[in-house]
Amino acid sequence: MFARTSRLTLRPAWPEDAPALSQAIGHEQVVKMLSRVPWPYALRDAQDFLSRPRARTEAFFLILSHEQEYPRIVGGMGIHPEEKAGHEFGYWLTPGAWGRGYATEAGRAVVAIARHALGLKLLHAGHFVDNPASGRVLTKLGFRPTGAVVPRHCQARGTDMPCAEFELDLSEGRPCEERMAA
Repeated sequence: MFARTSRLTLRPAWPEDAPALSQAIGHEQVVKMLSRVPWPYALRDAQDFLSRPRARTEAFFLILSHEQEYPRIVGGMGIHPEEKAGHEFGYWLTPGAWGRGYATEAGRAVVAIARHALGLKLLHAGHFVDNPASGRVLTKLGFRPTGAVVPRHCQARGTDMPCAEFELDLSEGRPCEERMAA
């Protein structure tokens, strides 16, 4: 699946994206806010991630900005089946893309894909409490805090961190305003 917004293209990641992916995500300040990403993040980690099989209801997109001379990877966003019921929404942005509204812009497109293309009814998300900016993005996307703060392992930090949990009910019938292609 692909999605296009006014400033971004969201597309599947391909094996040849490994060098650019490892460069974009390979910042300690990025990976320490994610649960399943190692630090340091190397080219081999990107190659392993890109070669993983995906479930039918799983979607991962590279976020490419086309505001520069040529499109460049500025982040990643995905929906992953959870061990417990439902699907988890997650994302990251490279530091040079922070504060530009890219997460909210891309998130609207991915939430629309979850609702209209994947037919999901509920999304879960969370953010480490020392990353309140992610909580603000989730709120802008319509996620609501559950009130739970639970320990969640952070591979890059090598420890459990407090994680604020959110959820989004996708069963509310909203029209699709995003441009998508399968």
